[in-house]
Amino acid sequence: MAKLSVKDLDLNGKKVFVRVDFNVPLDEEQHITNDTRIRASLPTIKYILEQGGILILASHFDRPKGKVNPKMSLLPVAHRLSEILKRKVIFAPDCVGPEVKKMAQVLNPGDILLLENTRFHPEEKRNDSGFAKELASLADLYVNDAFGAAHRSHASVVGVPAHFENPACGFLLEKEIRFLERALKEPKRPLLAIIGGAKVSTKIGVIKNLLSSVDNLVIGGGMCFTFYKSKGYEIGKSLCEDDFLDEAAVLLNNKKIYLPVDVLVAKEPKQGSPTKCVEVCAIPADYHGVDIGEKTRQDIARLVNKSKTIVWNGPMGIFEIDDFAEGTAHLARSVAQATTKGAITIVGGGDTIAALAKYDLLNDVTHASTGGGASLEFLEGKELPGIKALEDR
Repeated sequence: MAKLSVKDLDLNGKKVFVRVDFNVPLDEEQHITNDTRIRASLPTIKYILEQGGILILASHFDRPKGKVNPKMSLLPVAHRLSEILKRKVIFAPDCVGPEVKKMAQVLNPGDILLLENTRFHPEEKRNDSGFAKELASLADLYVNDAFGAAHRSHASVVGVPAHFENPACGFLLEKEIRFLERALKEPKRPLLAIIGGAKVSTKIGVIKNLLSSVDNLVIGGGMCFTFYKSKGYEIGKSLCEDDFLDEAAVLLNNKKIYLPVDVLVAKEPKQGSPTKCVEVCAIPADYHGVDIGEKTRQDIARLVNKSKTIVWNGPMGIFEIDDFAEGTAHLARSVAQATTKGAITIVGGGDTIAALAKYDLLNDVTHASTGGGASLEFLEGKELPGIKALEDR
Protein backbone atom coordinates (compact mmCIF):
# COMPACT_ATOMS: atom_id res chain seq x y z
CA MET A 1 0.00 0.00 0.00
CA ALA A 2 1.28 3.45 -0.95
CA LYS A 3 -0.94 5.12 1.66
CA LEU A 4 -0.68 5.18 5.44
CA SER A 5 -2.89 2.59 7.15
CA VAL A 6 -4.91 2.76 10.34
CA LYS A 7 -2.47 0.07 11.56
CA ASP A 8 0.34 2.66 11.36
CA LEU A 9 -1.37 4.98 13.88
CA ASP A 10 -1.07 5.09 17.67
CA LEU A 11 -4.76 4.88 18.56
CA ASN A 12 -4.67 4.37 22.31
CA GLY A 13 -6.75 7.04 24.06
CA LYS A 14 -7.13 9.03 20.82
CA LYS A 15 -10.34 10.35 19.29
CA VAL A 16 -10.44 9.01 15.72
CA PHE A 17 -12.60 10.71 13.09
CA VAL A 18 -13.55 7.89 10.73
CA ARG A 19 -15.25 8.77 7.46
CA VAL A 20 -17.45 5.77 6.68
CA ASP A 21 -20.01 5.11 3.95
CA PHE A 22 -23.25 4.33 5.73
CA ASN A 23 -25.46 5.33 2.78
CA VAL A 24 -27.65 2.25 3.08
CA PRO A 25 -31.13 1.59 1.61
CA LEU A 26 -34.23 2.16 3.77
CA ASP A 27 -37.83 1.07 3.27
CA GLU A 28 -40.83 3.36 3.81
CA GLU A 29 -40.84 2.55 7.54
CA GLN A 30 -37.18 3.68 7.86
CA HIS A 31 -35.94 0.12 8.27
CA ILE A 32 -32.55 -0.77 6.76
CA THR A 33 -33.05 -3.31 3.96
CA ASN A 34 -29.36 -4.04 3.30
CA ASP A 35 -26.60 -3.39 5.85
CA THR A 36 -23.65 -4.50 3.66
CA ARG A 37 -21.96 -1.10 3.83
CA ILE A 38 -22.22 -0.97 7.61
CA ARG A 39 -20.71 -4.43 7.96
CA ALA A 40 -17.95 -3.57 5.47
CA SER A 41 -16.50 -1.02 7.92
CA LEU A 42 -16.65 -3.33 10.96
CA PRO A 43 -12.99 -4.46 10.71
CA THR A 44 -11.81 -0.84 11.00
CA ILE A 45 -14.31 0.01 13.73
CA LYS A 46 -13.43 -3.06 15.81
CA TYR A 47 -9.69 -2.57 15.37
CA ILE A 48 -9.81 1.03 16.62
CA LEU A 49 -11.86 -0.02 19.65
CA GLU A 50 -9.49 -2.92 20.40
CA GLN A 51 -6.55 -0.51 20.31
CA GLY A 52 -8.14 1.71 22.94
CA GLY A 53 -9.37 4.33 20.51
CA ILE A 54 -12.46 6.56 20.67
CA LEU A 55 -14.65 6.47 17.56
CA ILE A 56 -16.28 9.48 15.92
CA LEU A 57 -18.04 8.21 12.81
CA ALA A 58 -19.16 10.49 9.98
CA SER A 59 -21.12 9.69 6.83
CA HIS A 60 -23.40 11.19 4.22
CA PHE A 61 -26.82 9.71 3.59
CA ASP A 62 -28.85 10.10 0.39
CA ARG A 63 -29.23 13.57 -1.20
CA PRO A 64 -30.82 16.03 1.27
CA LYS A 65 -29.51 18.98 -0.79
CA GLY A 66 -27.96 20.77 2.18
CA LYS A 67 -31.11 20.79 4.29
CA VAL A 68 -32.22 18.78 7.33
CA ASN A 69 -34.55 15.97 6.25
CA PRO A 70 -35.69 13.54 8.99
CA LYS A 71 -36.20 10.80 6.37
CA MET A 72 -32.46 10.99 5.59
CA SER A 73 -31.27 10.84 9.19
CA LEU A 74 -28.55 8.36 10.19
CA LEU A 75 -30.48 7.43 13.34
CA PRO A 76 -31.57 4.02 11.92
CA VAL A 77 -27.89 3.33 11.16
CA ALA A 78 -26.97 4.08 14.79
CA HIS A 79 -29.54 1.52 15.93
CA ARG A 80 -28.32 -1.14 13.48
CA LEU A 81 -24.66 -0.58 14.28
CA SER A 82 -25.46 -0.88 17.98
CA GLU A 83 -27.26 -4.19 17.32
CA ILE A 84 -24.35 -5.55 15.28
CA LEU A 85 -21.65 -4.52 17.76
CA LYS A 86 -23.78 -5.36 20.81
CA ARG A 87 -22.71 -2.12 22.43
CA LYS A 88 -24.04 1.42 22.75
CA VAL A 89 -23.66 3.82 19.83
CA ILE A 90 -24.17 7.44 20.84
CA PHE A 91 -26.01 9.43 18.19
CA ALA A 92 -25.32 13.14 17.71
CA PRO A 93 -28.20 15.43 16.64
CA ASP A 94 -25.87 17.16 14.16
CA CYS A 95 -22.30 16.78 12.85
CA VAL A 96 -21.07 20.22 13.99
CA GLY A 97 -22.00 22.83 16.60
CA PRO A 98 -21.57 23.39 20.37
CA GLU A 99 -23.68 20.39 21.43
CA VAL A 100 -21.73 18.00 19.21
CA LYS A 101 -18.45 19.49 20.45
CA LYS A 102 -19.47 18.83 24.06
CA MET A 103 -20.50 15.26 23.23
CA ALA A 104 -17.10 14.60 21.63
CA GLN A 105 -15.17 16.14 24.53
CA VAL A 106 -16.59 13.74 27.15
CA LEU A 107 -16.03 10.54 25.16
CA ASN A 108 -13.86 7.81 26.72
CA PRO A 109 -11.87 4.94 25.16
CA GLY A 110 -14.31 2.40 23.74
CA ASP A 111 -17.05 4.97 23.10
CA ILE A 112 -18.68 5.32 19.68
CA LEU A 113 -20.26 8.57 18.51
CA LEU A 114 -22.10 8.61 15.16
CA LEU A 115 -22.57 12.10 13.74
CA GLU A 116 -25.73 13.11 11.89
CA ASN A 117 -25.74 13.24 8.07
CA THR A 118 -22.92 15.52 6.87
CA ARG A 119 -24.98 16.47 3.81
CA PHE A 120 -27.55 18.24 5.98
CA HIS A 121 -25.05 21.11 5.57
CA PRO A 122 -24.45 22.60 2.09
CA GLU A 123 -20.86 23.25 3.20
CA GLU A 124 -20.14 19.51 2.97
CA LYS A 125 -20.51 19.29 -0.82
CA ARG A 126 -18.81 22.68 -1.27
CA ASN A 127 -15.81 21.48 0.76
CA ASP A 128 -16.10 24.64 2.86
CA SER A 129 -12.86 25.21 4.80
CA GLY A 130 -14.59 26.45 7.97
CA PHE A 131 -16.94 23.46 8.03
CA ALA A 132 -14.02 21.07 7.49
CA LYS A 133 -12.05 22.71 10.31
CA GLU A 134 -15.00 22.38 12.70
CA LEU A 135 -15.40 18.68 11.88
CA ALA A 136 -11.66 18.13 12.30
CA SER A 137 -11.68 19.83 15.73
CA LEU A 138 -13.66 16.90 17.14
CA ALA A 139 -10.80 14.41 16.87
CA ASP A 140 -7.05 13.72 17.16
CA LEU A 141 -6.70 11.43 14.13
CA TYR A 142 -8.38 10.94 10.75
CA VAL A 143 -9.14 7.66 8.97
CA ASN A 144 -11.03 7.31 5.67
CA ASP A 145 -12.86 4.01 5.24
CA ALA A 146 -15.45 5.28 2.73
CA PHE A 147 -14.39 4.08 -0.72
CA GLY A 148 -17.91 4.81 -1.97
CA ALA A 149 -17.28 8.53 -1.37
CA ALA A 150 -13.58 8.64 -2.31
CA HIS A 151 -14.34 10.17 -5.72
CA ARG A 152 -16.06 13.17 -4.10
CA SER A 153 -14.20 16.39 -3.24
CA HIS A 154 -16.38 16.95 -0.18
CA ALA A 155 -15.37 18.43 3.17
CA SER A 156 -15.41 15.19 5.17
CA VAL A 157 -13.46 13.42 2.41
CA VAL A 158 -10.75 15.93 1.42
CA GLY A 159 -11.15 19.01 3.64
CA VAL A 160 -10.99 17.32 7.04
CA PRO A 161 -7.86 15.18 6.42
CA ALA A 162 -5.93 18.35 5.52
CA HIS A 163 -6.12 19.30 9.23
CA PHE A 164 -4.31 16.14 10.37
CA GLU A 165 -0.65 15.20 10.23
CA ASN A 166 -1.16 11.53 9.29
CA PRO A 167 -4.57 10.95 7.63
CA ALA A 168 -4.79 7.21 6.92
CA CYS A 169 -6.76 4.46 5.16
CA GLY A 170 -9.16 2.17 6.96
CA PHE A 171 -9.11 -1.55 6.17
CA LEU A 172 -12.01 -1.35 3.70
CA LEU A 173 -10.49 1.48 1.67
CA GLU A 174 -7.15 -0.33 1.78
CA LYS A 175 -8.76 -3.51 0.46
CA GLU A 176 -10.57 -1.68 -2.35
CA ILE A 177 -7.37 0.00 -3.54
CA ARG A 178 -5.39 -3.23 -3.32
CA PHE A 179 -7.82 -5.30 -5.41
CA LEU A 180 -8.47 -2.66 -8.05
CA GLU A 181 -4.78 -1.78 -8.41
CA ARG A 182 -3.92 -5.46 -8.74
CA ALA A 183 -6.51 -5.89 -11.48
CA LEU A 184 -5.09 -2.97 -13.46
CA LYS A 185 -1.35 -3.25 -12.82
CA GLU A 186 -0.40 -6.84 -12.08
CA PRO A 187 -3.28 -9.17 -12.90
CA LYS A 188 -3.14 -12.91 -13.31
CA ARG A 189 -3.79 -13.47 -17.01
CA PRO A 190 -5.87 -13.76 -19.06
CA LEU A 191 -7.59 -10.62 -17.73
CA LEU A 192 -11.24 -10.24 -18.73
CA ALA A 193 -13.33 -7.10 -18.22
CA ILE A 194 -17.12 -7.26 -18.52
CA ILE A 195 -18.80 -3.87 -18.79
CA GLY A 196 -22.59 -3.59 -18.82
CA GLY A 197 -25.29 -1.18 -17.77
CA ALA A 198 -27.52 1.21 -19.63
CA LYS A 199 -25.31 4.06 -20.83
CA VAL A 200 -22.14 4.29 -22.89
CA SER A 201 -21.63 7.84 -21.60
CA THR A 202 -20.89 6.67 -18.04
CA LYS A 203 -18.60 3.81 -19.07
CA ILE A 204 -16.73 4.91 -22.20
CA GLY A 205 -13.76 6.26 -20.21
CA VAL A 206 -13.52 2.94 -18.36
CA ILE A 207 -13.63 0.97 -21.63
CA LYS A 208 -10.87 3.10 -23.16
CA ASN A 209 -8.64 2.76 -20.11
CA LEU A 210 -9.18 -0.98 -19.67
CA LEU A 211 -8.44 -1.78 -23.31
CA SER A 212 -4.79 -0.96 -22.66
CA SER A 213 -4.49 -3.71 -20.03
CA VAL A 214 -7.13 -6.42 -20.62
CA ASP A 215 -6.91 -9.48 -22.84
CA ASN A 216 -10.65 -9.46 -23.59
CA LEU A 217 -13.45 -6.96 -22.95
CA VAL A 218 -17.16 -7.81 -23.11
CA ILE A 219 -19.70 -5.07 -23.69
CA GLY A 220 -23.26 -5.92 -22.65
CA GLY A 221 -26.38 -4.31 -21.25
CA GLY A 222 -28.23 -1.43 -22.83
CA MET A 223 -25.00 0.25 -23.93
CA CYS A 224 -24.33 -2.43 -26.56
CA PHE A 225 -27.09 -1.00 -28.77
CA THR A 226 -25.13 2.22 -29.29
CA PHE A 227 -22.30 0.03 -30.60
CA TYR A 228 -24.70 -1.90 -32.86
CA LYS A 229 -26.08 1.30 -34.32
CA SER A 230 -22.54 2.56 -34.93
CA LYS A 231 -22.10 -0.54 -37.13
CA GLY A 232 -25.20 0.37 -39.12
CA TYR A 233 -27.56 -2.18 -37.53
CA GLU A 234 -31.23 -1.47 -36.85
CA ILE A 235 -31.84 -1.54 -33.10
CA GLY A 236 -35.62 -1.04 -32.92
CA LYS A 237 -36.70 0.81 -29.79
CA SER A 238 -33.57 -0.13 -27.84
CA LEU A 239 -31.53 2.32 -25.79
CA CYS A 240 -29.04 4.39 -27.76
CA GLU A 241 -26.86 7.45 -27.17
CA ASP A 242 -26.41 8.99 -30.60
CA ASP A 243 -23.78 11.44 -29.33
CA PHE A 244 -21.41 8.49 -28.81
CA LEU A 245 -21.83 6.69 -32.13
CA ASP A 246 -18.55 7.94 -33.58
CA GLU A 247 -16.55 7.01 -30.48
CA ALA A 248 -18.23 3.60 -30.36
CA ALA A 249 -17.32 2.96 -33.99
CA VAL A 250 -13.65 3.78 -33.32
CA LEU A 251 -13.53 1.51 -30.27
CA LEU A 252 -14.86 -1.42 -32.29
CA ASN A 253 -11.64 -1.42 -34.30
CA ASN A 254 -10.05 -2.99 -31.21
CA LYS A 255 -10.10 -6.78 -31.59
CA LYS A 256 -10.21 -7.30 -27.80
CA ILE A 257 -13.87 -6.25 -27.71
CA TYR A 258 -16.63 -8.85 -27.71
CA LEU A 259 -20.15 -7.67 -28.55
CA PRO A 260 -23.21 -9.90 -28.03
CA VAL A 261 -24.18 -11.93 -31.08
CA ASP A 262 -27.83 -12.36 -30.07
CA VAL A 263 -30.23 -10.49 -27.80
CA LEU A 264 -33.52 -10.97 -26.05
CA VAL A 265 -36.07 -8.43 -27.27
CA ALA A 266 -39.47 -7.55 -25.81
CA LYS A 267 -42.53 -5.77 -27.16
CA GLU A 268 -42.40 -3.56 -24.03
CA PRO A 269 -39.74 -3.37 -21.29
CA LYS A 270 -42.05 -4.77 -18.60
CA GLN A 271 -42.83 -8.11 -16.96
CA GLY A 272 -45.07 -10.37 -19.07
CA SER A 273 -44.40 -8.62 -22.36
CA PRO A 274 -43.92 -10.95 -25.40
CA THR A 275 -40.21 -11.75 -25.95
CA LYS A 276 -38.02 -13.54 -28.47
CA CYS A 277 -34.32 -14.13 -28.98
CA VAL A 278 -32.91 -12.72 -32.23
CA GLU A 279 -29.54 -12.18 -33.85
CA VAL A 280 -28.22 -8.63 -33.42
CA CYS A 281 -28.71 -7.91 -37.12
CA ALA A 282 -32.40 -8.83 -36.93
CA ILE A 283 -33.91 -6.69 -34.14
CA PRO A 284 -37.54 -5.88 -35.07
CA ALA A 285 -38.38 -2.18 -35.41
CA ASP A 286 -41.11 -2.32 -32.75
CA TYR A 287 -39.13 -4.24 -30.08
CA HIS A 288 -36.81 -3.24 -27.22
CA GLY A 289 -33.51 -4.98 -26.49
CA VAL A 290 -33.73 -6.15 -22.86
CA ASP A 291 -31.06 -8.82 -22.29
CA ILE A 292 -28.27 -10.79 -23.93
CA GLY A 293 -29.27 -13.95 -25.81
CA GLU A 294 -28.53 -17.62 -25.15
CA LYS A 295 -25.54 -17.95 -27.52
CA THR A 296 -23.99 -14.80 -26.05
CA ARG A 297 -24.43 -16.18 -22.52
CA GLN A 298 -22.50 -19.29 -23.51
CA ASP A 299 -19.79 -17.27 -25.29
CA ILE A 300 -19.25 -15.05 -22.23
CA ALA A 301 -19.24 -18.09 -19.92
CA ARG A 302 -16.41 -19.59 -21.99
CA LEU A 303 -14.43 -16.34 -21.76
CA VAL A 304 -15.00 -16.27 -17.99
CA ASN A 305 -13.98 -19.91 -17.65
CA LYS A 306 -10.59 -19.38 -19.33
CA SER A 307 -9.74 -16.12 -17.48
CA LYS A 308 -7.61 -15.83 -14.33
CA THR A 309 -8.75 -12.29 -13.42
CA ILE A 310 -12.28 -11.01 -14.07
CA VAL A 311 -13.49 -7.44 -13.53
CA TRP A 312 -17.26 -7.03 -13.90
CA ASN A 313 -19.20 -3.76 -13.71
CA GLY A 314 -22.78 -3.45 -14.95
CA PRO A 315 -25.65 -5.93 -15.58
CA MET A 316 -26.31 -7.59 -18.95
CA GLY A 317 -29.95 -6.59 -19.13
CA ILE A 318 -32.91 -5.25 -17.17
CA PHE A 319 -32.27 -7.77 -14.40
CA GLU A 320 -34.75 -6.09 -12.01
CA ILE A 321 -37.50 -7.60 -14.20
CA ASP A 322 -37.41 -11.40 -13.88
CA ASP A 323 -38.31 -12.01 -17.54
CA PHE A 324 -35.14 -10.15 -18.58
CA ALA A 325 -32.78 -11.32 -15.82
CA GLU A 326 -31.32 -14.57 -17.14
CA GLY A 327 -28.33 -13.01 -18.91
CA THR A 328 -27.16 -11.31 -15.72
CA ALA A 329 -28.01 -14.38 -13.60
CA HIS A 330 -26.06 -16.68 -15.95
CA LEU A 331 -23.05 -14.36 -15.83
CA ALA A 332 -23.23 -14.12 -12.03
CA ARG A 333 -23.19 -17.91 -11.74
CA SER A 334 -20.28 -18.16 -14.21
CA VAL A 335 -18.23 -15.59 -12.28
CA ALA A 336 -18.97 -17.33 -8.96
CA GLN A 337 -17.92 -20.67 -10.46
CA ALA A 338 -14.69 -19.13 -11.78
CA THR A 339 -13.93 -17.94 -8.23
CA THR A 340 -14.15 -21.48 -6.90
CA LYS A 341 -11.62 -22.52 -9.56
CA GLY A 342 -9.09 -19.92 -8.35
CA ALA A 343 -9.82 -16.88 -10.53
CA ILE A 344 -9.61 -13.41 -8.98
CA THR A 345 -13.09 -11.93 -9.45
CA ILE A 346 -13.73 -8.24 -8.75
CA VAL A 347 -17.27 -6.95 -9.05
CA GLY A 348 -18.36 -3.31 -8.75
CA GLY A 349 -21.29 -0.99 -9.33
CA GLY A 350 -24.53 -0.73 -7.38
CA ASP A 351 -26.65 -2.66 -9.89
CA THR A 352 -24.07 -5.43 -10.23
CA ILE A 353 -23.81 -5.83 -6.45
CA ALA A 354 -27.63 -5.85 -6.27
CA ALA A 355 -27.70 -8.60 -8.90
CA LEU A 356 -25.22 -10.74 -6.97
CA ALA A 357 -27.30 -10.22 -3.82
CA LYS A 358 -30.46 -11.15 -5.72
CA TYR A 359 -28.95 -14.52 -6.66
CA ASP A 360 -27.31 -14.97 -3.23
CA LEU A 361 -23.81 -14.90 -4.75
CA LEU A 362 -22.40 -11.81 -3.04
CA ASN A 363 -20.03 -13.91 -0.95
CA ASP A 364 -18.98 -16.07 -3.91
CA VAL A 365 -16.69 -13.52 -5.58
CA THR A 366 -13.19 -12.51 -4.48
CA HIS A 367 -14.09 -8.88 -3.95
CA ALA A 368 -17.40 -7.01 -4.18
CA SER A 369 -16.62 -3.29 -4.31
CA THR A 370 -18.69 -1.00 -2.08
CA GLY A 371 -18.16 1.97 -4.40
CA GLY A 372 -20.15 2.37 -7.61
CA GLY A 373 -18.96 5.67 -9.03
CA ALA A 374 -15.65 5.41 -7.18
CA SER A 375 -14.78 2.01 -8.63
CA LEU A 376 -15.69 3.23 -12.12
CA GLU A 377 -13.46 6.29 -11.82
CA PHE A 378 -10.64 4.15 -10.42
CA LEU A 379 -10.95 1.75 -13.37
CA GLU A 380 -10.99 4.78 -15.66
CA GLY A 381 -7.52 5.61 -14.35
CA LYS A 382 -8.52 8.74 -12.44
CA GLU A 383 -6.91 9.73 -9.15
CA LEU A 384 -9.64 9.78 -6.52
CA PRO A 385 -9.61 12.93 -4.32
CA GLY A 386 -10.34 10.99 -1.14
CA ILE A 387 -7.31 8.75 -1.67
CA LYS A 388 -5.06 11.60 -2.77
CA ALA A 389 -5.89 13.43 0.49
CA LEU A 390 -4.33 10.66 2.60
CA GLU A 391 -0.70 10.49 3.73
CA ASP A 392 1.76 8.47 1.65
CA ARG A 393 3.86 5.87 3.43
